[in-house]
Amino acid sequence: LRPELSALRAAVLEAEAPTMVSGGFDEGAQMKLTRKLARTFGYDMHHGRVDKAVHPFSSGSGLDVRITTRTSPHEPFNCFYSTIHEVGHAAYEQNINRDYLLTPLGRGVSMGVHESQSRIYENQIGRSRAFTGWLYREMRDTFGDFGIADEDTVYASVNRVSDGYIRTAADELQYNLHVLLRFDLGRALLSGDLQVGDLEAAWNDRFLADFGFAVDKPSNGVLQDVHWSSGYFGYFPTYSLGNLLAAQFYSQALADEPGIPDQIKKGEFKLLLNWMREHIHKPGTTYMPAELVERVTGGPIRTGPFLDYVRTKFGDLYGL
Repeated sequence: LRPELSALRAAVLEAEAPTMVSGGFDEGAQMKLTRKLARTFGYDMHHGRVDKAVHPFSSGSGLDVRITTRTSPHEPFNCFYSTIHEVGHAAYEQNINRDYLLTPLGRGVSMGVHESQSRIYENQIGRSRAFTGWLYREMRDTFGDFGIADEDTVYASVNRVSDGYIRTAADELQYNLHVLLRFDLGRALLSGDLQVGDLEAAWNDRFLADFGFAVDKPSNGVLQDVHWSSGYFGYFPTYSLGNLLAAQFYSQALADEPGIPDQIKKGEFKLLLNWMREHIHKPGTTYMPAELVERVTGGPIRTGPFLDYVRTKFGDLYGL
C-alpha cells in the first residue's frame, strides 16, 4: 500500500484543493438530520438510539445497539459522517440472525470485518457522488442556503485531501499511511528493537518522512491515540483491513446488484442493505473472517480493489 498511496498523495496535494464548507449550522438541526441519515442507512431505532457524546461510538448487540455522534456549529459533516460510520457498526450487530442471540455466533466476526461495514457506509457510499447529491438536497431543506452552490461542490468538499496530524480526521487517501506508521512502530516495540523512551523521537522522524512536515507537539503525535497505553497492540491494522475489505465487498455488491448507485441517488438503500444483510451480517461468527471473505468475494483479502477505488476516485476528482 505505501508506495502507491504515497505517490498518489503527492500528486493530489500538488493539485488545486476543493472548497471547504464554512459558516454556521444549528446543532439541533444537525441532530435532526443525522437521525434521518441513521434511519436511511438502515439503523433500527426500535432497538437503538442516537445521542451526543464527546466521541462517536457504537455499543451493544442484538436487540439493543446504541450509537453516539458529536456536533460542531462549523463542521456539520463531522456529525453526519460520524453517525454514518457508527451506523455501519450498529447495522452489522442489529442484522445478525436472531437465532444466534446470546450465543457465541451472535456478534460480528472480527474488528476488521466490523470496520469494513462502517467504512462502506462512510466512504464507498457516504462519500460517493450518488449519495452526496442526495445529502446536498437534504442539507438545503434543513439549513437553507448554506453557501455551497451545487452537488458537485459538496462531493469535492467531503473528499478533500489535506495535510493533518490526526489519524481519526484523515481522509481516505492518507488514512492507511497513519496506520502503517503505527504498525511498524508497534512491531518494533514488541520485538525490543525500539524502547518506549525513544518512541516519541521515532514517531516524529517517521511522520516527517511519510507526510513531509514535522509534528508540532506530542498530542498531535505519539500521544494522540489511547491504544498502546490501553494495551491494544495489534489493533491498528484492523482499520486498514476494514478499508481493504470495504472496497472488496462493495465491488462485489456492485457486481451482484448494479442498480445500487441509482437507488442511492434517490436516498434508497434497499438493494445494498439486503445484499449486506444476506452476505455479511446474518452469519455473525458462523465463518471466520478469511472464510467469510472467500465466500462473499470468491477470493482472499487483497489490496487491488481498494487501490483501484482510490486511484479512480481521486484521479477524477483532482484531474490526474
